Amino acid sequence: MIRFLLNNEPVELTNYPADMTVLQYLREQRKLVGSKEGCASGDCGACTVVVAELNASSDGLHYYTINACIALLSALHGKQLICVEHLADGATLHPVQQAMVDHHGSQCGFCTPGFVMSLFALYHSEHVPDRDHVLHALSGNLCRCTGYRPIIDAALSVCTGRVDDKFSRTSAATITALKQIFENTDDVGTSTDGLLLPRTRQQLAQSRESHPTAPLIGGSTDMSLEITQKLKSFSHLISLSQVDYLNQCTSNEQMISIGAAVSLSKAQYVLLDAFPQLSELFHRFASLPIRNQATLGGNVANASPIGDMPPVLLALSAQIVADNGAQQRNIPAAEFFTGYRQTALAENEWICRIDIPRLAANERFAAYKISKRMEDDISAVCAVFKVTLDDAQCVTGVTSGFGGVAATPVSCDALHTQLVGKSWADKTCLSLGSELLLNAFNPIDDVRASAEYRNTVLANLWKRFCYESQGSELPTRVVNYA
Repeated sequence: MIRFLLNNEPVELTNYPADMTVLQYLREQRKLVGSKEGCASGDCGACTVVVAELNASSDGLHYYTINACIALLSALHGKQLICVEHLADGATLHPVQQAMVDHHGSQCGFCTPGFVMSLFALYHSEHVPDRDHVLHALSGNLCRCTGYRPIIDAALSVCTGRVDDKFSRTSAATITALKQIFENTDDVGTSTDGLLLPRTRQQLAQSRESHPTAPLIGGSTDMSLEITQKLKSFSHLISLSQVDYLNQCTSNEQMISIGAAVSLSKAQYVLLDAFPQLSELFHRFASLPIRNQATLGGNVANASPIGDMPPVLLALSAQIVADNGAQQRNIPAAEFFTGYRQTALAENEWICRIDIPRLAANERFAAYKISKRMEDDISAVCAVFKVTLDDAQCVTGVTSGFGGVAATPVSCDALHTQLVGKSWADKTCLSLGSELLLNAFNPIDDVRASAEYRNTVLANLWKRFCYESQGSELPTRVVNYA
C-alpha cells in the first residue's frame, strides 16, 4: 500500500499497476490535467510537480521538483504531492503564479505549469536566490515560445520578496500527517498489486527471492523509459525507496559511503564537500528534477557507457558493495562493468552502497563533461583523471575513467604504466598522455559526436588537466576575422 498526501488529502493506493507513473495517476485517475505530457522522458519539464518530504535535519519540510512522467507511484510514499492546481489560495493566485502573469511569462501555456512548479520549489528554498539559482532551478524546464527572460524576471521578482504562503502556514499540519504515515507502515513490506516496498535488508532479500525477475527501482529515471517510450509493462517491481540502510550517507577521514538509493541531489552535498572538482559535472548531470529523483546506485547498476558517475568512480578507485541479504562483498569499480550494460553482480545481488576514498594531499583530480547542451544532455565524452605525486612532484600513479568512448565505462591503464616516474611539470607528461589517449579507444560515430572528435577531445582534455593541475595558464588560439 502506498500512502501519501495529495495536497492536503490523505491517499491510500492499493490494486494499482506497479508501473503506473505519477503523471498517469494525476491525469487519468484524478483528472488533474494541469501537469502536461510533453516528452515522456524527463527532458522538457512540462510534467513538473513538487514533492515535500520530512527534513530530518530541521524537522521541517523539504520541497523539490520531480518529473511526473517518469516517476512511479512508489516515489510518493510518505510524502506530499503538490500540483499546479493546488497552488492558488481560493481565488487568489499563488505569488509565483501572479509573478508569471505580471511579467508576461506565458504565451501558449503548455509549459507554464511546469515552470510555475519549479518556481514554487525555488520559492520554498532555504536561500534568497540570485540569477544563478534561478537558472539552476529552471534547468529542467524548456520553453519554445515565450522565451526565458520574462520567466527569469518573474522568478527574481517573487523570490526576493517572499512572504508566507498557505503551505508555510499549514506546514505543521502537513508534518504531523506525514509522520503518521510512517507510524503506520506494517503493510508496507508486502503488496498485492505487484509493487513491493520492502523496508529492511531482510524484506528486500525476501522480495528478491519471491520475485526474482522483478526489476529493482530507485528513482526509475531510466527504467521508466521502458514504460513510456517502449511501452513495456511490468507486473511486479521492487522499490528501494523505503529500505533504510540503502538511504544513508556516512563519511570519515578516509572514506565516503553513499547508499545505493540516495538521490543524486542528496549525494552531491557529500561529494562536493570532498571533491569540489565535481561541481561542473554535477551541474551538468541531467537536470535538477532528474537529480532529485535519480539515485547513485541506479546510475552505476545501469552500466550505461555514457553514465556520468561511473567514470568518476573508476578514477577514484571506488568500491561497489554488493549484497544478497546474507553477505556483502566489495567489487572494485574497475572490475564492475563487464560488458555493454552488464555488471559483475550475481543474479541475487544488489548494490547496497558505494565506498569512495577521499583524496590525499598529494593527489590531483579533475572531471570533465563534453555535451551538445550545457544541461539536461548526455555526454559525448566524459573524462576523469587522478594523478598521485611524490615529494619531488614525480608521478607515482594515474587512475582514470571515461564515458562515451567504449561499450562500457573504461579506464586507460597505459597512462599509469607510461607516466609513472616522470616529473609532473615536465611537458613529456602532457604530450605523452595526450598521444596515448588519442589512440586508446575505438569509439563509434553517432548523432552526438564522431569517433575522431571523441578521440581528439580526450587528448585535449588531458592537456587541460595538465595545465590546470600544474597551475599553468591554458594556451589560447586567437583568430583574426578582419
